[in-house]
Amino acid sequence: MEKTFAEYAKRTAFERPLTSGVSYAQKVLHSQREDFERQQGWEIKMMKTRDISPVQDEYAPVIFSQDTVSYIRSLDMMSGKEDRENVLRARASGKGVLTSPFTLESKHLGVVLSFTVYKTDLPPDATPEERIEATAGYLGGSFDVESLVENLLQQLAGKHAITVNVFDITNSSKPVIMYGPPVTNNGLSHVSALDFGDPFRKHQMLCRFTQEPPLPWSAITTSLGILVIALLVGHIFYAALNRIAKVEEDFREMAELKLKAEAADIAKSQFLATVSHEIRTPMNGVLGMLQMLMDTGLDATQQDFARTAQASGKALITLINEVLDQAKIESGRFELEAVPFDLRAILDDVLSLFSGKSRNKQIELAVYISDKVPETLVGDPGRFRQIVINLVGNSIKFTEHGHIFVSVYLVEELQSVKVNSETSKRSTEVKNGSSSSCNTLSGCEAFDVRNNWENFKLLHSNGTYKLPNTLKDCSSPETSQTVNLCVSIEDTGVGIPLNAQERVFVPFMQADSSTSRTYGGTGIGLSISRFLVELMNGRMDFVSKPAIGSTFVFTAVFKKGHTCSQLQDMKLRQSEALTTVFKGMRALVVDGRPIRASVTEYHLKRLGVQVETVTNLKSAIAAVGGGRNGDIRSSETRNINMILVDKDAWGQGSGLTFPKILKDSRQNGRTRYSSELPKMILLATSIGDDKTDTAKAAGFVETVIMKPLRASMVAACLQQALGVGNKRQQGKGSPPPLQSLLFGKQILVVDDNKVNLRVAAGALKKYGAIVECAESGKSAVEMLKPPHKFDACFMDVQMPEMDGFEATRQVRDLERTVNEQIDSGAISKEIDRNIIKWHVPILAMTADVIQATHEECSKCGMDGYVSKPFEEEQLYRAVAEFFESKLTSTA
Repeated sequence: MEKTFAEYAKRTAFERPLTSGVSYAQKVLHSQREDFERQQGWEIKMMKTRDISPVQDEYAPVIFSQDTVSYIRSLDMMSGKEDRENVLRARASGKGVLTSPFTLESKHLGVVLSFTVYKTDLPPDATPEERIEATAGYLGGSFDVESLVENLLQQLAGKHAITVNVFDITNSSKPVIMYGPPVTNNGLSHVSALDFGDPFRKHQMLCRFTQEPPLPWSAITTSLGILVIALLVGHIFYAALNRIAKVEEDFREMAELKLKAEAADIAKSQFLATVSHEIRTPMNGVLGMLQMLMDTGLDATQQDFARTAQASGKALITLINEVLDQAKIESGRFELEAVPFDLRAILDDVLSLFSGKSRNKQIELAVYISDKVPETLVGDPGRFRQIVINLVGNSIKFTEHGHIFVSVYLVEELQSVKVNSETSKRSTEVKNGSSSSCNTLSGCEAFDVRNNWENFKLLHSNGTYKLPNTLKDCSSPETSQTVNLCVSIEDTGVGIPLNAQERVFVPFMQADSSTSRTYGGTGIGLSISRFLVELMNGRMDFVSKPAIGSTFVFTAVFKKGHTCSQLQDMKLRQSEALTTVFKGMRALVVDGRPIRASVTEYHLKRLGVQVETVTNLKSAIAAVGGGRNGDIRSSETRNINMILVDKDAWGQGSGLTFPKILKDSRQNGRTRYSSELPKMILLATSIGDDKTDTAKAAGFVETVIMKPLRASMVAACLQQALGVGNKRQQGKGSPPPLQSLLFGKQILVVDDNKVNLRVAAGALKKYGAIVECAESGKSAVEMLKPPHKFDACFMDVQMPEMDGFEATRQVRDLERTVNEQIDSGAISKEIDRNIIKWHVPILAMTADVIQATHEECSKCGMDGYVSKPFEEEQLYRAVAEFFESKLTSTA
């Protein structure tokens, strides 16, 4: 407000040419002085001495001022006895009053013309008591008397030397010289009264010649000039009165607009919270039921279908939230979480989400993450996932053939490798019969050299790569606790027209008018993604060429997650179930495209499999047979447990012939493999029933691993193909962390939606909790009235009659009353549970995405919150705070 007042006064200063400046003083009672000074950050001072104002019943300190008179800020306009009487007269009469003369910053004498600002509009006949009660503050304009008179006399004196004195004669016995030198009796003089609009204060102007009296006509001219001066001064003060009244009206209007804007902002936030809750609540039932379905006895294919459906449901929520996100960006309410998460698991989920579309279009979709990227990071996994989904979704949308390749490296890996100038123009060609293709993931040309094999193999062998110039500035200083990631999404789609590239990140803008009709979309995904990247202390950029493709690159800064032992313990238990089954196994990957083979190797190594890759037919036969030209010893070859062959290893469908070629080589004696050949498994982006039968007849196992590859899907397919492991036995041994925490705990779940109630109860029962349900806040209050049997309560936030906030407040009041009675000895502590102080942990179940909802949870006495639907990691973090100590004591 202070800056707004100063700016407004500065811009309208031309309408007050003879005022030094305007200011606003607030009415402050002595009881309000301490809070007022703490809020302003300064103490109230006296106007004349600048000393701290003594104690009095009321003050009028200046809080807003024009920059030209900023030195009067904090001065009390009621500090002097006379000034105090002037202010009191002003607010009782509703008219302007003048202060007594005082020294300005310019060392000149000046006065302040003050008007009272009322909180409400008053009738003309309002009583003094009504005016005093309605007073909010005082608006004043200061006048430099010396500068005022000099400006008026500058051109009126002519050739005659005229001396002017202005007096304040309110106290006639002690007149105050406001302007001019000491008075002498030399020369002809004239005295006239000055009226500045304040009937209480009296002013007088004395004009005299400093030389011999002029001719009579000169005296007449001088008198006329003085009259004109008096009229001009009166007009100036009259205009100042009108202008100050207008400023007062504008100030009142500005305050009203501010209140309306704040109310609109609150209404907008409430609308966002309601919309978010109403959309996410039914989706909670869908996703929760899918999770319960996945916990039943499904085979690998059914598990994949259910997992994809669940990922699609989560993506639907994400897409709906884009509009809400844009609104939050505009209102400045966007915040990021800082929780531990598994980057590799998130990217596996993204691949699962888009696997159906990529197979339908027969395009390669793959992810590769550098081994140097830590397993666990600390940041906002939901927003990181949203960025990748937006970018991969756009690539899927605009790509009809070729590939989409997501790669993740540390920034420091990408800062010192030289890029081969030849490969930057065109990748080297791979000879496959009569055709030649680029050394990329799919063989199609891509407008980026990052994932060309000549450069990719440097990274794959612990090399590094040069970071693009546009992203060099965004890398944060390296510390022992930060992880700087560089993520690239390369596609071979239609590319972005050159004339549209500059508006790619503009909200609601498409490349051209036909884009939305052909491909769909709102045009806000990229703008939101770029904003999220900047919140993560990173930067997003892209390169694109029409008809070739695009590559989007962004950086993001996270923290290392090694301090979060709880999440690592849970991840370790989950990964051990997979790696134990395949530990010690050896696999041979046969693929003519080196990058694609490296991606397959990456996913197999995640399962604990030792991997060898070959890229041509001769090396593959030698590797399996251990012949004279082979690179692997026969003793090692006998330990190969599986051979994974890409369907398009050296061209369309060429991989299907590999088993026959291998058998022919064995029959002709060109290989020395004496025992039975390892299991041969086919990798395919898409395959029809006829090709599946052909593959099985050729010697491949019945299970085909469909791309895109994900660790869980690859593990399930390998278990089925090799006949090892059992999904029901993988969880045996020590119970999962959540089951250890929740087993046997009495938990109350409160939700007015029966579907969500069933989902929440089912999720908790899955981990061994004993669950009871309530369908209203009133019922929850009755059930949680001490003494009760519950160890924790999950409370829905938005419910009819009594919402979760009010229910929690009432429960806390009941607990407080019982605790006071226990402390006073009025009642004894509950014998069965030996509870000395009642405080049941209450966790909010919220579908809102608004930060204000989370703040309200804390205010009403809740101990935390979990978003709908429940996810294992989030649920673990929420309950570990309350049950971890009990788990330790019973271990």
